[in-house]
Amino acid sequence: MDYVVIIEKGETSYGAYVPDLPGCVAVGETREETLGLIREAIELHLEGLRCEGIVTAPPSSSIELVHVNA
Repeated sequence: MDYVVIIEKGETSYGAYVPDLPGCVAVGETREETLGLIREAIELHLEGLRCEGIVTAPPSSSIELVHVNA
C-alpha cells in the first residue's frame, strides 16, 4: 500500500506524519532518516491495529502540488 507522508523541516530535525493514520509520526535528524523511520512507524501502526482487530480503510489521501506566482 502507498500512504501519503507529510514531511516538515524544523530548525534542527525533520518530522513526518501520515494523514490516513492519525498518531503515526516520526522524527529524525535528516530527511532520509525520517523517511526510513516513518516507513517503520507505518508498518508497526498497521500491525498494532490488526492485533487489536481494527480494520483499517485503504489509504484515501492524495497530493497535488499547486504552483502560484508569489
